[in-house]
Amino acid sequence: MIDHDAFPIEPWRIRETRLDLDLLAQSESIFALSNGHIGLRGNLDEGEPHGLPGTYLNSFYETRALPYAETGFGYPEAGQTIVDITNGKLLRLLVDDEPFDIRYGELIDHERVLDLRAGILTRVAQWRSPAGKQVKITSTRLVSLTQRSVAAIEYVVEAVDEFSLVTVQSELVANEDQPEMSSDPRVAAGLDHPLEAVSHEHTEHSGLLVHQTRNSGLMMAAAMDHEVEVPGRVEVTTEARADVARTTVICGLRPGQKLRIVKYLAYGWSSLRSRPALRDQVAGALAGARYSGWQGLLDAQRAYLDEFWDAADVEVWGDPDRQQAVRFGLFHVLQASARAERRAIGGKGLTGTGYDGHAFWDTEGFVLPVLTYTKPHAAADALRWRAATLDLAKDRAEQLGLAGASFPWRTIRGEECSAYWPAATAAWHINADIAMAYERYRLVAGDDSLERECGLSVLVETARLWISLGHHDRHGVWHLDGVTGPDEYTALASDNVFTNLMAALNLRVAADACRRHPDGAAAIGVTTEETAAWRDAAAAVHIPFDRELGVHSQSEGFTSLAEWDFTENTNYPLLLHEHYVRLYPAQVLKQADLVLAMHWQSHAFTAEQKAHNVDYYERRTTRDSSLSACTQAVLCAEVGHLELAHDYAYEAALIDLRDLHHNTRDGLHMASLAGAWIALVAGFGGLRDDEGVLTLDPHLPDGIDRLRFRLRWSEFRLTVDATHAEVIYSLRDGPHSHLTIRHAGAELTVSTQEPTTVAVHVRKPLLPAPSQPPGREPIRRRLGSDVTS
Repeated sequence: MIDHDAFPIEPWRIRETRLDLDLLAQSESIFALSNGHIGLRGNLDEGEPHGLPGTYLNSFYETRALPYAETGFGYPEAGQTIVDITNGKLLRLLVDDEPFDIRYGELIDHERVLDLRAGILTRVAQWRSPAGKQVKITSTRLVSLTQRSVAAIEYVVEAVDEFSLVTVQSELVANEDQPEMSSDPRVAAGLDHPLEAVSHEHTEHSGLLVHQTRNSGLMMAAAMDHEVEVPGRVEVTTEARADVARTTVICGLRPGQKLRIVKYLAYGWSSLRSRPALRDQVAGALAGARYSGWQGLLDAQRAYLDEFWDAADVEVWGDPDRQQAVRFGLFHVLQASARAERRAIGGKGLTGTGYDGHAFWDTEGFVLPVLTYTKPHAAADALRWRAATLDLAKDRAEQLGLAGASFPWRTIRGEECSAYWPAATAAWHINADIAMAYERYRLVAGDDSLERECGLSVLVETARLWISLGHHDRHGVWHLDGVTGPDEYTALASDNVFTNLMAALNLRVAADACRRHPDGAAAIGVTTEETAAWRDAAAAVHIPFDRELGVHSQSEGFTSLAEWDFTENTNYPLLLHEHYVRLYPAQVLKQADLVLAMHWQSHAFTAEQKAHNVDYYERRTTRDSSLSACTQAVLCAEVGHLELAHDYAYEAALIDLRDLHHNTRDGLHMASLAGAWIALVAGFGGLRDDEGVLTLDPHLPDGIDRLRFRLRWSEFRLTVDATHAEVIYSLRDGPHSHLTIRHAGAELTVSTQEPTTVAVHVRKPLLPAPSQPPGREPIRRRLGSDVTS
């Protein structure tokens, strides 16, 4: 894990004070920059050494065959894998004739800083060459949040002690060699030289390369241009060929003199536009970047982030780890989505090739709640992307002999890319998760226009899917059989509580949307009889409950399954050490399932049921998924186990900064980074919205002295400032002077005129804090509360 000595805890920065090559791949993910369209891993400027080179364009992928030992009807035939595209980060430096390489000569000093307020990555290195020449290199990198196709790097070389001949080779390189991939199924499938050259061109200071993928038929263009400043004579030349464009800058520097290069980059891709159109697109983006200039790009980046933090910041007093981590998480969630603009938000964002770059239910379930409350237009764009894939989802449902639309478990473009049915298509709940995200956006943003534009069709077709999947028994009770809930260690079960509650929500929301938009509903063939059937199924849904144990059964019969033997089988994650033939018939959970249902559908459970359910499922949940800790934090906080919740909040927030799952090298965990916000705001802030009302109920653990967070709700901006004794609600602005919320279960009207102060409602636990499976206590408890490594 990344230790505190090299990475000090600072509220607004991630700072690396020395370079550890053993942590290079992890730091490349942590220092990644993105805007949702372009993603640059935090590789060193000179390109080597590296853990995993990476430059990505959102939804630019290559297809590959999905191998089956024995195929079957309806199996997906092709997968999609994100492509490491043309690398424009490269700036190779030679001092006299010796290349700057941290593995040679003497690296006197090295520091990198990710500034969360400025949106830039800076690097300062002081190096003495093997021949004894000393130089100082300062680079600053950004991916523009305001100019979608643009990235830029300022690169400054200073001679320190004697005259040096300095050569900088600024490059665009396609088809970089990739490291050997892991056997871990979570890691991307390797692609060998996926790009075929289409054209290349150059001028004195610029170069442009156009490539296309062999199988998916996508075309991309990458271009670079340069501004060069140096005292005295300088020579600049550029060359280009199929896979490389190189601008070479040569000058002499006396001690104290500096060479400054600003490198502008532009990227674009399309499945439809011609080569000339794509070429002109990136050329135009370069022109816009040069017009803004380096300082203009910096100023616009800071202004964009100032506006974001003003509406989204979370302040944590007394817990500096969590303070740094929640801002780090929010920053990367914003980076993954800000300019995605109707393209997917992948499970790793654009920080690495983990999960092949696929989007999962993580997007709607964990990332979009954060964006809906902090950057709603980005949430709306993500939902527009889902709607754009509706026809593919309808095709998939038809292939399976079902009505409506079956959205894919994992995908880039919209087709199902998972070859494992039980933990993929059978996890039908993704369809309801998407429906919930549309409904949350409507309520929180106070905006019906997205529902009219594209949401209604999604809600209707997902409702139709549930009706074709479920059935009424002879007593009129509605069931869903052969489903997999969030817990992928219990597959193809009957009446999974989470799935049934979410399906019922989907059905009700779809019926309500049709009532709001009768003309739109009629245009897609919805009848009064159909919406009545949806409401009837939702009202009659079966929710299993074990009366003897006093807990909800995660699915029908779950509490009667064999207990997992935790005395012998504790090699985590279990899926890498145990076959599913042992996992499926046992009471062992990969991640929060019923507990997640109690978060997302909180009103469906009593306080006593929540306490007993948490107690029962805590003892059986291994948290082999990064999605679990934040949910357990939320429910442990609600039932009064605040210190346990605090430990889970640590785990959700620090998963990548401490590499807790040992796979940060493959990219950051976007859902868990969003979970850092969820654990604080929904956990200790008590945020709920499942009844269509903004509900808050702050209650802090001993390790947090004060928590202040900001929310958007129906065009209002609300600040919640909680201590252990009281909560101050400040309505900053909005369409009216008053807003009615629910505080600790009671209605409360807050005003733009002055803050409203109320007392904290103290929650006393009904049961003692539960234990966890052996070896699966929260990481902070296993290592001690003062975790330093």
